[in-house]
Amino acid sequence: MVLLIFFLHGCYFLKAQNCPANIDFEAGNFNGWTCHTGSVAAVGSDNVISLFASGGPVYDQHTMFSAASDAGARDYYGDFPVLCPNGSRYSVKLGNTSGGAQAEGLSYEFTIPANRNTYSLIYHYAVVFQDPAHQPFQQPRLVLEVWNVTDNELIDCSSFTFFPNGSPLPGFFMSPRSDSTPVWCKDWSAVSINLNQKAGKTIKLFFKTADCTFRRHFGYAYIDVNTECSSEFTGATYCPDDTAVFVTAPYGYQSYTWFNSTFTQVLGNQQIIYLNPPPPPGSVLAVELVPYDGYGCRDTLYANMIDTLKLKADAGPDVLSCNQQSVFIGAVPAPGISYSWSPPTALSNPQVANPKASPPVTTQYVLTVRSLGGGCVNTDTVIVTASFVDTTLILDGKSLFCINNGDSAVLKVQPSASVQWARNNNIISGAIQPVYRVTQSGSYFAIITNSDGCSVKTRTEQIDIETPRPGIIYPLQYVVKNIATPLQARTFGISVLWKPSVWLDDPTSVNPIFKAPSELEQFYTIDIRTAAGCLTVDTQMVKVIKEVKVYVPTAFTPNNDGLNDYIKPIMIGIKELQYFKIFNRGGQVVYNSSSQNQRGWDGKIGGEIQPTGVFVWMFKGIGWDKQEYIQKGTIVLIR
Repeated sequence: MVLLIFFLHGCYFLKAQNCPANIDFEAGNFNGWTCHTGSVAAVGSDNVISLFASGGPVYDQHTMFSAASDAGARDYYGDFPVLCPNGSRYSVKLGNTSGGAQAEGLSYEFTIPANRNTYSLIYHYAVVFQDPAHQPFQQPRLVLEVWNVTDNELIDCSSFTFFPNGSPLPGFFMSPRSDSTPVWCKDWSAVSINLNQKAGKTIKLFFKTADCTFRRHFGYAYIDVNTECSSEFTGATYCPDDTAVFVTAPYGYQSYTWFNSTFTQVLGNQQIIYLNPPPPPGSVLAVELVPYDGYGCRDTLYANMIDTLKLKADAGPDVLSCNQQSVFIGAVPAPGISYSWSPPTALSNPQVANPKASPPVTTQYVLTVRSLGGGCVNTDTVIVTASFVDTTLILDGKSLFCINNGDSAVLKVQPSASVQWARNNNIISGAIQPVYRVTQSGSYFAIITNSDGCSVKTRTEQIDIETPRPGIIYPLQYVVKNIATPLQARTFGISVLWKPSVWLDDPTSVNPIFKAPSELEQFYTIDIRTAAGCLTVDTQMVKVIKEVKVYVPTAFTPNNDGLNDYIKPIMIGIKELQYFKIFNRGGQVVYNSSSQNQRGWDGKIGGEIQPTGVFVWMFKGIGWDKQEYIQKGTIVLIR
């Protein structure tokens, strides 16, 4: 994750001042950022990431998370929050778990104001890598670069390369969800960038992720940027009526040591120092920051204590809550400020800067802000209008019916300012009345808008309108007399009726048993009815024979004239063909089939046309009388 804190002098309001536009992603998009995609490869013993501007975020490579939809979500492998825990409403994931030697990047350029020689920056990040135990230059990685673009200078002290196995930087842990390949994770971490004496310089942040060079293993990271661009430290500029001051140094260091301006007195050893009463205006505090090993350089920052702080509460614009859907009120939080909302009714948390509100009735909320020292009290109000849309969807008729049965489906909603019907998530042109007659199968809903401007979807209703299938003629079925033989109907319906029912054990079965005592022919119609009520009529002719018979013609002429081009057995009363084989004079099998739907032999061996000659055939099958039948004979291939 990346957290940037900029240090300014002056009054402090509850809105970012002089911050680069959307550097914090709080617009909910990538405006101001340049998205990159590309690939990674091992060139000799170097890891080479090749990136190109993608013109915007690419699906599953530049992913934005929102507090509105992802609050509480945690990374699958690292179990840390996907949203930066700094009060931000948006964070970005760079990369994915797909592998494939993919590479991704995000970059942002800004220029330090010309009069700002005291300027510091801190970024935060979290990473997840598969550990394929490759060479270091072949492994997945995160590359963090901070450039002084004006002087073409890489700020080495704050630029790093992370990879899972053999990286010199500490802080990685193995995911408990690792499978055969370990997955190493690193929770939120901080790096300090001292940009003092760089007024007017252009700075570029460039974050890059890459898979392993063998295309099998992934690497990804999370990024976020803090919103505030406030005074040197939170609390350094305080309220004239504060009774105490909490001065906060930048987050993420191993140790903090606070001094007076002459470094003759140690004032504290925590990130936050408490001063009661506040020091006189014009006092200077110094804090020595010691980073964790490998994460930046030791630095000393100064805070000029000034009692000119003014706070302005920002309850946000008036908003509309539709059907008690939660809406954000307020603004992005700032450190060193306490927040209180009144009334607390239907708020997710009345003590934060930007709670979610879902009041059952229109409510005016009052936001009160004050510094942690108790001063600079200020208020602002916001009205959350509670509006309700009746989304009741009524179906008259059937949701499943046959098109030629006279049934129908009519959908109804309550009249409103506007109604728009949709089918399969596509707007239906002209369908804007409260009543809609369905003429096509699909998934239907209505978007209802009331006079307040609330647009809410109804539930979805699936309507299936079926067209009857055409009937077919089943192949002629041979049956041996007095032998019980199953017949087979098609199985797409919910009911079947064989007519007439003569010789059948169950005329309502899809596979009734046929048994007749003598040779005869029986014609059946089969009524197949579907759940929608559609009727299909198939036909079946059954011929009862005295005994099982197998015929094989004595000759065939495979000359592609459409007559006798193939040779196969003609089977009457055979339930199962076990094999039909043809041999040449040398005993070679030139054809072998066990399918009753065989086309037959075409007179070729391996695609080669065979000359005129005599061939031997052998047949084996099981009849409906459960007897085994074996026959053999000769055939003549005539050219």
